[in-house]
Amino acid sequence: MKAENQSDTNRQTLILSALRNPDFYPHPVSTIQVEETHISRVFLTGDFVYKIKKPVDFGFLDFSTLEKRRHYCKQEISLNRRLSKEVYLEVVAITREGTGYTLNGSGEPVEYAVKMQQLPRERTMLELLRRGELSPGMLKGLGQVMTRFYQTAERGVKIDKMGSREMIWVNIEEDFVQTSPFVPAILERVKFSEMHRKVRTFLDEKRELFDRRRETGCIRDCHGDLRLGHIYFVDTIQIIDCIEFNDRFRYGDVASDLAFLAMDLDYTGFPDVAQNLLTAYARLADDPEIFLVLDFYKCYRAHVRCKVECLRHRSGDLQEREARVTKARAQSYFELAYRYADNFAIQTIWIVCGLSGSGKSTIAAELATRLNVRWHNSDVVRKKLFGLSPEESVVVPFGQSIYGPAATEQTYEQLLLEAKKDLSRGRSVIVDGTFGKLPHRKLACNLAVEMGVNIIFIECRCGLTLLRQRLTEREEEKSVSDARLQHLEEQNRAFETLNELPESLHLSINTDQPTNQSVLEIFSKAYVLGTQQGDARRKRAGGS
Repeated sequence: MKAENQSDTNRQTLILSALRNPDFYPHPVSTIQVEETHISRVFLTGDFVYKIKKPVDFGFLDFSTLEKRRHYCKQEISLNRRLSKEVYLEVVAITREGTGYTLNGSGEPVEYAVKMQQLPRERTMLELLRRGELSPGMLKGLGQVMTRFYQTAERGVKIDKMGSREMIWVNIEEDFVQTSPFVPAILERVKFSEMHRKVRTFLDEKRELFDRRRETGCIRDCHGDLRLGHIYFVDTIQIIDCIEFNDRFRYGDVASDLAFLAMDLDYTGFPDVAQNLLTAYARLADDPEIFLVLDFYKCYRAHVRCKVECLRHRSGDLQEREARVTKARAQSYFELAYRYADNFAIQTIWIVCGLSGSGKSTIAAELATRLNVRWHNSDVVRKKLFGLSPEESVVVPFGQSIYGPAATEQTYEQLLLEAKKDLSRGRSVIVDGTFGKLPHRKLACNLAVEMGVNIIFIECRCGLTLLRQRLTEREEEKSVSDARLQHLEEQNRAFETLNELPESLHLSINTDQPTNQSVLEIFSKAYVLGTQQGDARRKRAGGS
């Protein structure tokens, strides 16, 4: 932060003193409440709020001159009117009048303030959650508001650029540079380095995913600071305090914007609310892949909050108790960011299973494309083992020839050996097979434990009529699978239900819906399962 000269400091002190005086305002004021962040001071007078910007320059934010503060006051009003109505009223000048100051007087402007309607604090999303008064209908309404906002928010070449992998890299690296001075006094050195490495690795490995987000219109002029305390449920939903001081922090993936709110919900102890909101948004916006980048952006957002608290701690104008609280908040956000990084860095074995004709190979192929990982199909592996090409048909009675018990054991052993090779290279993997026998599922679970990775069984199901239809259609088309309608009854009898699997490893998907809906359901539910497995793994290791 650039230092102010003595005269500027004295003038700021006098201006602040004036703003604390009820007689300063042109409307009745009985009490004044003052709130402060690292970049602004807010004066709550009862009916109206006056917000002034501190004369600071943090590099990513520059309020160092009066003209710049005036400009960003105007920006704040213009941008925040997108998600609020009749809240942001005007920019008012604080003018010098003789030896004192007044609002919008005829003298020289010495400061500017944003004038707002004061909203009732008890109607923030945070306070409603704390009192248990946030209803499902209110949450649904918020999802609809955010979906409409993102669908109509500005986009274009300049904004798309901000959602590129290269620009995300710039933002991430900037945060690590700016928080590095607080290592190790506030932030733990080893975790800081590990988190930095995991973030860089994710950006390297998910290049196609980030490109796809940009190509499909997910990069928009967003809010940038979507937190629980900025969302009010009054006559209508009012959302305030977006980022006005740096377009780069507002332009980006809608997933990054929503991740801020989801992170805030996690931080305050409401992860289920975050999950419900994100799932509702994903359905409304038809955006299943938001869950693939969610932990990455949550990590980024938690790290940003950590940085803000670190900068606040360094300001030197805090009382001892407030300094301790600020340091503790910085460390809490840092631990949360580290947890998210650990979650998105862990590999996963995706076991796509179910009866023949249940749609598992269709789902596996779709997941392989979206996740950009290898897909191992049991039918292909089986035929390769016995010197056959995948297209060669071997339709035999159930459980005979290459589908006999011994051949099936060899197939599953080889299938999981192929998966292990991918895991050894640091890649997640999709394994597609019936997995109708308990021993085969145990083999897969043992592999996950051995490799220290997550495992998720996606059990594909559909109605018997559709199952019969799909198997009948195979009679008329080339298919790598030799399963036919004649095998269905015996396979169904031999299939051992997945009752032994805990809920944290197993999800069931109905595949008689469109594939995209199935994928959305998988990614939404798998996100929760992955988080549960990560928490359990850290608990076993004695971590946070």
